[in-house]
Amino acid sequence: MTEVKIKDADLRLAAEDGMDAFVRVFVDAIKGAIGGQLTVETMGSLNADQVTLLAWDVLHEEVMDGGFVQLIHNGYGPFIFKNPFAKAVRLWGLRELSKLVYDAHTLWLKHRDTIERELSEEEFMALFEQMPDFDDLDDQFVEHEEEWTAMIAHYVDEHIEHFGSIED
Repeated sequence: MTEVKIKDADLRLAAEDGMDAFVRVFVDAIKGAIGGQLTVETMGSLNADQVTLLAWDVLHEEVMDGGFVQLIHNGYGPFIFKNPFAKAVRLWGLRELSKLVYDAHTLWLKHRDTIERELSEEEFMALFEQMPDFDDLDDQFVEHEEEWTAMIAHYVDEHIEHFGSIED
C-alpha cells in the first residue's frame, strides 16, 4: 500500500479556504504519493477510498471543463464507468451523484464508439450538438457540484485515515 502523507499545516490552510481546497489537499497528496501517474499498477497500491477520490477529481475536472462528452473523449470513460465509482460514492452518501454516473454510463455505452474515436477539433465540438442527451447530465452536475464537493469533503474529514496520515 502506498503511504500518503498530508502536512497538518497544509490541511489547516485548506480548511480555511473552503471545501474545494480541503479536498484538493488530499487529491494532491495521493497523486504525489503515486508519482502523479494513475496507472493500473499505482491504482493497485491505493485503497478504494483513495481511488474513488481520484476518480471524483477526474470527473469533476473534466465535466466542469467540457461535460461528459469531454470526459469520454479524453479516455476517462472506462475509469469512471467500469470501476465501482458510482457504487462507492453512493456508499459515501452521494446518491444523486451515483444516479447521475449510472445515467452517464448508459449514454457512454450507447455513444462511446463515436465519442472515443480520433476527432478533429471541429468534429469534437460538433459532438455537443449531436449528443444533446448529455446536456441534462452536464447541467445537473454543475448545479450540484458545490453540494457534492461539500459532501465529499465531509466524508474525507470523517474518514481521514482512509486517505492518508497527517504529519507535522
